[in-house]
Amino acid sequence: MRYAVADEFRYAANCHCSNCRAATGSAFKPFAGIERDKLVVTEGEDKLLLFGEAELNNTRCGLCGSPLFSVVREGAYVHVALGSLVDAPSIRPTAHIFVGSKAPWFEITDDLPQFEEYTT
Repeated sequence: MRYAVADEFRYAANCHCSNCRAATGSAFKPFAGIERDKLVVTEGEDKLLLFGEAELNNTRCGLCGSPLFSVVREGAYVHVALGSLVDAPSIRPTAHIFVGSKAPWFEITDDLPQFEEYTT
C-alpha cells in the first residue's frame, strides 16, 4: 500500500482526543492537514481498511494495520498521520488539541500551545 501527498500541508497538530488515542494506541496522534485531492493512493487501494463513511473515516493499511490518514471536514481534507510519511514534511505540529480529553497518564512537556478542543 502506497500513497503520494504533496508537501503542501495547511496545518499540523498533536491531537489528544479519545478517537485519535484509540486509533493510534498512543497518547496522541501527530497529523498534518491537507486538501483531500492532494493525496493519491498510488498502489494497493483495494487493501485499504476504512473505518467510517466515505466523507468521514480513519484509513489504515490493510496489510499491517498502520494508521495512514483520516478523511475529515465533510470529506474536504485529510489528516495524514505524520508517522506514515516516508519523507519528513516541512511542517511541524504547532499545537496540542483536545487536551481537555487527553490521557490522564500523559504529561505534555513541550512549549506548544494547548487547546481544550479543536483550533485552526
